[in-house]
Amino acid sequence: MLVHRPCTHFDDRPDVRDISLLVIHNISLPPRQYNTPYIDDFFGGRLDYEAHPYFAQLKGIRVSAHCVIFRDGRIWQYVPFSKRAWHAGVSQFLGREKCNDFSIGIELEGCDDEAYTEAQYQALTELSFYLLQQYPLLHPTHIVGHCDIAPGRKTDPGQAFDWRRFFHALDNKQQASTCDKERIK
Repeated sequence: MLVHRPCTHFDDRPDVRDISLLVIHNISLPPRQYNTPYIDDFFGGRLDYEAHPYFAQLKGIRVSAHCVIFRDGRIWQYVPFSKRAWHAGVSQFLGREKCNDFSIGIELEGCDDEAYTEAQYQALTELSFYLLQQYPLLHPTHIVGHCDIAPGRKTDPGQAFDWRRFFHALDNKQQASTCDKERIK
């Protein structure tokens, strides 16, 4: 399911047991261009800043996400879930600051105002369901957009992300899993 990719832009969490937030982002490099090698290069610390004029503003920035879900549904993992990825920046959720400390960051290849793909919604649903099973403090009400933890500073995943569709699919997955467990008893 996950393809592991090299990345050095992470560090230790203050408390690995305190994973209680999932943050959905978007990224495209250059903006609105998909299926390029540049996201991988950026998170891997190998971006050629001369390759595109937009990249000059990224020089010296070290960011990462735990995973990126590409337009075709591929999931590449850059940071182990047990480590702190650098995706949220200045942020707060329910009165807690420094969301990187207790969150998992998932990037969707895309931009705020272009529809995400069916493959991305399916992959995000599967990955989110997996994470909800692995981390007892994580709950569907703690799945938010970057815009929700850094309002006024960030807008992603944007108005094109269909939260209702995503939560409906996730709820269906959780209900099917509960039914499967009941049948096994």
